Amino acid sequence: MELANIEKLLEKYLNAETSIAEEKELKNYFSQGNVAPHLKEYETLFGYFSTSKSERFTKTIQLKTKKTNWKWLSVAASVVLLVSVYTGYQKNQEQKAEKIMAETQMALGMLSANLNKGTVAVAQLQQFETTKNKVFKQPK
Repeated sequence: MELANIEKLLEKYLNAETSIAEEKELKNYFSQGNVAPHLKEYETLFGYFSTSKSERFTKTIQLKTKKTNWKWLSVAASVVLLVSVYTGYQKNQEQKAEKIMAETQMALGMLSANLNKGTVAVAQLQQFETTKNKVFKQPK
């Protein structure tokens, strides 16, 4: 009776219709060593499942580490450095131009003030000349 049951379970196993308990029963039968001669070919199949369960993968797996691309990082740093130097240079030139403009305006203001003093003196001198000409009546 047991052999007939094993044959039915084997047929179900080959059709993928067995439960886990039925598969355990098949594994136990084929691992005991007392297997019917016409079922010997399946003994190696279930024997393989038993031995493969104890196998372990021992080889180490190298995981890829993420590389930082230093070339592009250095190019980006160089660009940032150049932009900052250029911006600083432009700002410095602008400040120099503003300083020169302020100094020029101050010098022109002083020149204008002194020129106005001279104009007043010349106007007084011209009035003196006109008065002198009236007094002495010099012909022209």
